[in-house]
Formats: sequence, C-alpha cells, structure tokens
Amino acid sequence: MDKLYLLIAFIFTVVASLYTSQQFSKTKSLSPVPPSVSGPNIDSIDRWLQVQQKAGKFNGAVLIAKNHTPLLMKGYGYTDHSRKQKITPQSSFRLASVSKNFTAAAIMLLKEKGLIDYDKPLTAYFKGFPYPDATIRHLLNHTSGIPDLYMRLASKHSDRVGEILSIREVMQLMTNFPNKRKARRPNTRFRYSNTGYVLLASIVEQVTGKTFEAFLQKELFEPLKMKNTRVWNLFSKSKTFPNKTTGFYKQGTDYYPQIPSFLDGVAGDGAVFSSLEDFLIWDKFWYSNSLISQENLQEAFKPVQLKKRKVSRYGFGWTLGKEGRISHTGSWLGARNYIIRDIQTKTCIVVLDNSTNNRYSGDIANAIKEAILKD
Repeated sequence: MDKLYLLIAFIFTVVASLYTSQQFSKTKSLSPVPPSVSGPNIDSIDRWLQVQQKAGKFNGAVLIAKNHTPLLMKGYGYTDHSRKQKITPQSSFRLASVSKNFTAAAIMLLKEKGLIDYDKPLTAYFKGFPYPDATIRHLLNHTSGIPDLYMRLASKHSDRVGEILSIREVMQLMTNFPNKRKARRPNTRFRYSNTGYVLLASIVEQVTGKTFEAFLQKELFEPLKMKNTRVWNLFSKSKTFPNKTTGFYKQGTDYYPQIPSFLDGVAGDGAVFSSLEDFLIWDKFWYSNSLISQENLQEAFKPVQLKKRKVSRYGFGWTLGKEGRISHTGSWLGARNYIIRDIQTKTCIVVLDNSTNNRYSGDIANAIKEAILKD
C-alpha cells in the first residue's frame, strides 16, 4: 500500500470528522434561529428551514413525529454535489455514529437468540484478545477501557492491512498491537470509542458467520420493512443503491463530493444509511417490536454505575438524557446528523445533513428540539 496516500487519507478523514458525534450541543457558531421560531408551529419551522437551505445553512432532511405520526417529514436541498436531484423522505443518508443505534440492536438480537452473553469477556469470542476483562456490555456502554486506536493503528501498520480496511483487520490490529499503557480498567470511566463499536460488528460476524451487512439486512431491516436502510461501505457488492445521498462540500462557488478513504471498509461505528420514512419505523421499534423482548429492550436505556460511585449516561447505542430523552449524533464524510427521542411524550426529531455543515447543523437541530420539546 502507498503509505503516503494512506497517511494523507487518514489525516483528511480525521480532520473532516473533528466535528464529532458528541458536539451538536456544544456548537459555538452564532445561532441562525430567528425569534419567530419560538414555538412548536410546524409550518413556521418548515418555512424557517426553507430559508436556512436557501441561505446555504442547511441541506438535508427533517422528521418531527409524535405518537409515530409525522408532523413534518421533508427534504430541503439536494442529494449530492451535482445539485440536480431533490431530497425526499425516501432519500437515504449516511448516518455516521447514529449507526451505533443499529449496531447495538444487532448485538441485542444475538442476545435474544442466545448466541452471546452481555457479560461474558471478549476472550470467550476471540481467543488471545489482549484485554481479558472487557465484556460485550462494556463495549456497548463505552466503558471497556480499550483504547480507541483502530484508525491510528491502521495508519501506523499499513503494511498489515489491505487497500481498504476491513472489520476483520481491525480485530487483528487490536489483538496484535495492544496498548496497555493507554488502556484503563473496565467500568472506571466513560470513554467514547469508535473502536469498541467496530469490535461489536466483529462479534456479529464471528458468532453468525455472516457479514455485518448481511446480518442486519436479513435479521433487522427486512423484518422491519425498512426499505431505504442498509449497511453500505467500500466492501459492499453494490457500488450504489436507490435513493442514496452522498456527502459534499462547497469551496468557493463550486460543490465537490466527499471521497471515502481506506477507513470506509469498516462498519459498526458507522456505515448505516437510512431515510426519514425508515426512522418512523426505527422510533417505533424502540418502544416494542417482535424481534427483541421488552426486558432485553430496556437494557439499552440503563445508566451505568461506574466505580467510585460515578454514573455514565450512555446505554446501548444511545445517550441517556434527563426526563426520558435519549439521543445520538453522527459526523463523517459530510454527514451531520441528530436524533432525539422523548419517550414520555413519544416525540421523535431527526435532522440529517449531507453538506459538511460544521457551522450550523448543531444550531438547527437544537433550535428544532427547543421549539418542539420546550426544555
């Protein structure tokens, strides 16, 4: 592999994702929210979003639903850099770290089938894995203490991986090049880890003998009739699929596509695409469904009791807020995404943006949340 190319691609992708999946609530940009958007008036929010799109502050799709019924489900802008095709409720967006919802659900399905135990050590599934105290539950909760190093290891040991990094190669890198100095004892602290969720995808493949993509398609997306949802990366057989959107960015007056790098062969931490229509189904899934028992489903929403009486409020693929609100965000290759679900009022808000919208996407998502949920 050309090491210079690998390094450049690695730097590019990391810089592109610096607006990380946990930062929407911390945006420092000036809020584009006008005083007129001060209440849950759906028409006014719709008009305001049209203004933001025309001003170049938003390009994406928004779902506002209550009791599983859409109040607003609409696209604003274009599916890719060519700016020819308009976004619709069926347009399928790269979810980036919002994909962790789906990875968690895949693991919960394995538990439902009796194929895994949340509290078994990872060494039960991978002999010789160098972090013997970490369990599947720890990975789900981001409390494993395993260093989040897969991107760095892939760059440093480029001679050990192919032109495109795979899930299997991530497991091999983490096994062959342990970093005990940066490791922490499990359950001592929350430390967000993309590596941990790629390892979860590796567990799915190890236990089922199927690719992560094939397992989710057969066991989750097809039963739920999520027609515009799938795992898609550089190893997918299809080079594209119907309704797929592509991340892009603006430079001067021109628009350019975001180009995937060698890292975009992995999944688990990202790589799921979905649409507003399918998020209606996904929201309903987490209340009750025929695939996962209610008892198992509630595991996703339990805060974690850490050592020294500390508590982490990240469950299985969800950040656990106050008053029954759960959320996640995601950022990668132009994607800037946000989902918040208020369980008490059965309200779901989804904001998807594919235009590398570092400055405004967080403000827009928060403005809608504040108008609808009234913090």
